[in-house]
Amino acid sequence: MKLLRVGTPGTERPALLDADGVLRDLSGVVDDIDGTLLADDAALGRIRAAAESGELPVLDATGLRVGPPLARIGKIVCIGLNYHDHARETGAEPPAEPVIFFKAADTVVGPHDTVLVPRKSEKTDWEVELAVVIGRTARYLESVEEGLAHVAGYAISHDVSEREFQIERGGTWDKGKNCETFNPLGPWLVTADEVGDPQDLSLKLWVNGELKQNGTTAEQIFPVGEVVRYVSQFMTLYPGDVINTGTPAGVAMGEPEPKPYLRAGDVVELEISGLGRQRQEFKDA
Repeated sequence: MKLLRVGTPGTERPALLDADGVLRDLSGVVDDIDGTLLADDAALGRIRAAAESGELPVLDATGLRVGPPLARIGKIVCIGLNYHDHARETGAEPPAEPVIFFKAADTVVGPHDTVLVPRKSEKTDWEVELAVVIGRTARYLESVEEGLAHVAGYAISHDVSEREFQIERGGTWDKGKNCETFNPLGPWLVTADEVGDPQDLSLKLWVNGELKQNGTTAEQIFPVGEVVRYVSQFMTLYPGDVINTGTPAGVAMGEPEPKPYLRAGDVVELEISGLGRQRQEFKDA
């Protein structure tokens, strides 16, 4: 299933994109799309039955904002340097264990919302990423298979980053990762059964129409199931938590000088096979 939320910020309603690409209203079936729903097999069953019936009300998508596909996100766990090609382009050694940092849930915006270049920023960068949405409480998992079994679905995540704040200003990476609007998410939350093998997805990103990233999740150093298993050794993952699983090669930081960091007026588009497409215009904060 392709689940999404539509409407103005703060008043989004749950919706579904059916097999024919028709947008349908789920608000008569469930209250919202969040961790509580993802952990409720009966509620998900009601959605499937309603979708198969063909009786869900049709929504007119014209001019309708698409919001983040998940409400009330608990935490966003991010995995750094998780692609072999990205490690090579930045001159970094592939990590022996996953690199973990966090983004605050309030960085999340819709897939087509405006992204703000922070004040005094000179090095705002792009990163297309596969987002994993947790559907079952995960603690101390023992295998890759268990890790995958705890995934409810997947979405596109744009892990926007300010490299000077991240690397040159001391401390951890968090200062360069948590600026306002720095995590567009969506358009859809696609359930795991529909996605299939998460290590067989293409990821692409364009800046002002120029293809910058063209990668595949097959290049991940730590695959999805292992990431979920590993993270569960250090913290409990709850339904509605999100894991950003890293970015392939092609970021601005990896290009020759002068590096083409983002400025107000730039347009970034992202796509992951089967998960839809994003488009953001960048403006000054």
